[in-house]
Amino acid sequence: MKKKFKLLFKLSGIVFCLIAFWQTANAQEITAKAKIRQPATQSSKKVNQRPVAKGTKITAVSALFDKASVETMAEQCVKFETGAGIIELEMFPESAPESVRNFLNLTAAKAFDTTTFNRVVPGFIVQGGDIFTREKVTPELDERARQTLIDEPNLIKHERGILSMARTDAPNSATTNFFILVGQAKHLDGTFTAFGRVTRGMEIVDLINKMPLNGEKPTKPVRLIRATTAVCTAQATQ
Repeated sequence: MKKKFKLLFKLSGIVFCLIAFWQTANAQEITAKAKIRQPATQSSKKVNQRPVAKGTKITAVSALFDKASVETMAEQCVKFETGAGIIELEMFPESAPESVRNFLNLTAAKAFDTTTFNRVVPGFIVQGGDIFTREKVTPELDERARQTLIDEPNLIKHERGILSMARTDAPNSATTNFFILVGQAKHLDGTFTAFGRVTRGMEIVDLINKMPLNGEKPTKPVRLIRATTAVCTAQATQ
């Protein structure tokens, strides 16, 4: 009787161990499956994220035209939507590639948006492009506005409608400021960088040039609401 009881006790212990082992193994299998599924959930979130090209540097100031060819830049025109009306410009990258590249990059970055035409000389020029006349200047734009540009004097004559880079008397000191001529200025030829021309809206330039002034500062500067770049369409040059 005692032998039967001991045998039964041993068998019960073996059964109990087998049950415990099965429960542990099953729990480990469930945990393992849970761990396998977790990365799938994480990767599914990445599918919904906007893809970024490898090596892409995201900055606040666009460099869209940094690697553009002269031919590509020549196809681009710029449109100024100002408080006085529309001004459209064509580019001359064959004569001043880096000045055109600079201008197109600033336009694409919306750096000119909300700036003003802050200098006017009657019968001579209207000047704009001063980043510090914007309604809001970010640290990135502040830094961009201090970068200087090499001079690119060329054979383009400084005459009515020509777009040229403004600078100090020091060479290679141009930054973001530009001017549009309302008359002829032979003394600028071969010294300042002419790089574009008004194709539409010279009457708007003339209107800005006749605004009331305090010295060379307009008493109520005309704001450049928005500047955009796009492939040129056929149009008559004024």
